[in-house]
Amino acid sequence: MNKKLRTIFQYTFFFGLGIFLAWWSIRDLSAEQESEIRQALKSLDYRLVPPVIILLGLSHFARGLRWKLLIDSLGYKVQKKNTFFGVLIGYFTNEALPRFGEILKCTILSRYEKIPVEKLIGTIILERVIDALCLILVFIITLAIQPDLYTEIVNTLFYNKSHGKEVANHTGQIIFFIIIGIALISLFGWMIVKKKNFTDIRQILKKAWQNVLQGVGAIRHLKRRWEFILLTIAIWSIYLLGGYIGFLAFKETRHYGIPEAFTVLSAGSIGMIATPGGIGAYPIMLQQGMMLYGLEKGFALAYGWALWLAQVVTTTFGGILSFILMPLLNKKTTKQKPEETNTYEKS
Repeated sequence: MNKKLRTIFQYTFFFGLGIFLAWWSIRDLSAEQESEIRQALKSLDYRLVPPVIILLGLSHFARGLRWKLLIDSLGYKVQKKNTFFGVLIGYFTNEALPRFGEILKCTILSRYEKIPVEKLIGTIILERVIDALCLILVFIITLAIQPDLYTEIVNTLFYNKSHGKEVANHTGQIIFFIIIGIALISLFGWMIVKKKNFTDIRQILKKAWQNVLQGVGAIRHLKRRWEFILLTIAIWSIYLLGGYIGFLAFKETRHYGIPEAFTVLSAGSIGMIATPGGIGAYPIMLQQGMMLYGLEKGFALAYGWALWLAQVVTTTFGGILSFILMPLLNKKTTKQKPEETNTYEKS
């Protein structure tokens, strides 16, 4: 299978997985649970929808500013509006073509700012390393402030309480084994294609860890590294606040607070990684996460779908507007020259 066909297969597979999870999340809803969803939507405070969308927009703007800091460190002075538009275009494209958005936003920014694409891709890789470490930190904080949560996760994945008895939670089991199965199939498929063995994998993991440490160390070379750190904290804090405001929007979830918002952030992040734009996976991960706290299945699913739709609306309209505005506002873009040597190359 050539590279192009393999890429098409991967996109189709993960998009199909998202559609499957979306269908799976609603296929076995009882009449009572469907009533819960309708009741939740009726109680939704729509006045809080705009603030959530604004917060999401601010998180994208903060990402644009953070990306600009990395690009500036290479000796190029890019415009804030272009990095912001690039971020929105990337997220919008990722909704249909996972990871293709990262390449497209680099290509488009390269066109208007006259920066080599490969250098821009290098900044994206560093960003992803930082975000992965942030996500690990979020997981640690989530479990640290809720010591009993691990047991609840296991019980929710594999058991449901029904009339005082524990019964198998087939939905939780299927989600769990789908994730494990995809990981194993991807691993063994990659080993076969690349003709690797487990010794090679150990070496690759060791090298990957070294690259992570090197990538994090690259922050030291930023002229405004504290600004980069503060923007990173701001991005993840906005995500956390968005989940918390989502609680306030529903009558059934208004009693939840920051600890539960950390769980939403952890579960939602996994969902966004699993499928294009989090379709199917994001709502169902939030549903399973909120069921840890005893929230009824219908209410939990309504909450998950509401937050996912808010993100889709933001990235869809933002992405479309960015495609329109970027060329209009860059008619007089002139070629830029590096002002200083690439700090990463110095290191």
